[in-house]
Amino acid sequence: MPVARTAPSASTGIDAARDSTIVVETVRRRTDLDAFIRYQLELYAGDPYFVPPIVAERRDFLDREKNPFFSHAEVELSVARRNGQIVGRIAAIDDALWNQFHNAETGFFGLFDAPDDPAVAAALLDRAAEFARSRGMKSLTGPVNISTNHECGVLVEGFDFPPAMMMPYNFRYYGALLERWGLRKMKDLYAYDLSTALAPPEKVVRVAERLREQQGVRVRPIDLRQLPEEIRRLKSIYNAMMDPAWLFLPLNEEEFDGIVARLRPLVRVRPELCLIAEVRGEPVAFSITLPDANRAIQAAGGYLTHWGLPVGLARMAWAARKIERLRVLLFGIKPGFRRRGLDALLYLETLRTARRLGYDGAELGWVTEDNELMVRAIESMGARRYKTYRIYERPL
Repeated sequence: MPVARTAPSASTGIDAARDSTIVVETVRRRTDLDAFIRYQLELYAGDPYFVPPIVAERRDFLDREKNPFFSHAEVELSVARRNGQIVGRIAAIDDALWNQFHNAETGFFGLFDAPDDPAVAAALLDRAAEFARSRGMKSLTGPVNISTNHECGVLVEGFDFPPAMMMPYNFRYYGALLERWGLRKMKDLYAYDLSTALAPPEKVVRVAERLREQQGVRVRPIDLRQLPEEIRRLKSIYNAMMDPAWLFLPLNEEEFDGIVARLRPLVRVRPELCLIAEVRGEPVAFSITLPDANRAIQAAGGYLTHWGLPVGLARMAWAARKIERLRVLLFGIKPGFRRRGLDALLYLETLRTARRLGYDGAELGWVTEDNELMVRAIESMGARRYKTYRIYERPL
């Protein structure tokens, strides 16, 4: 049976509303995990913007044997119950590799979902803090679901738009709940909207064409016939560009391959939008743009099959035919090749291809608020910031 844990007492220094009728239980069995996953679908039922995750995919994602993230991290999943009913959920995360890479003692929380009830939120966050302190952590940061290489942040601006693929979504009150518990803003993440109807700025076109002509730069789509080799090229650029000063962590081989496996079907649909830039034959930058699969995922309602029939799959396939937007998922330039205009060249090639294929627009992001170079580059292309996500932290 799950072990019930009540929230720690006020002596922990955490000042938040508490309710003795709430107990927090650790997820230990398969049935508990299914309840943990399904709670999110129940909480957001009826919300027109919510995209229910595929339950089977979430099971695999949270399976220690199937997700390579668990090779270097400990994760405790918990649910809050009131009168026997689940009223919230949270994940507490100790990523040993992240702490080693950053020489830090940081615990994370994620997969946070709760009603607009400070007592429920406090019980869940108390549990995550207790887990982090028990493992010697000095601060709590989040939300990250469940790694900084996956969904990050709480949506705090831009609630009038549906979420793009692999971006979080939450009710408007989430930020207030977290702040009431004592979390404070660490950093904001920006997402941008770019319409393909906009003409590219003349300066961007000029920079891109000059770079192509004068410096021997070649931009080409990913070669599906040599996919393993292409993946290795992308991986070398991705890990080289990571900024150790913030939340990033280079992906290990298994994690990178796992993400690629999830995205491979979309890459095969539109390989023309997955670009690699080479300077004198050396891969130095890339841009991965994919059809925004959330429209198709939303149509499935969380399940691929119903009554033993592939109803969800059929609904996804039908909705996929109507995808009109793109998601610029990954973009990177190796150190030493920045400030040369490679971003302009990749943008221009992507825009022209997207127009030719009939897409209306794309979401770009996320970008940290203090990444001035990237923010200026994106805004110079005519993109507008339309969503803000926030990462919180609190000393323990």
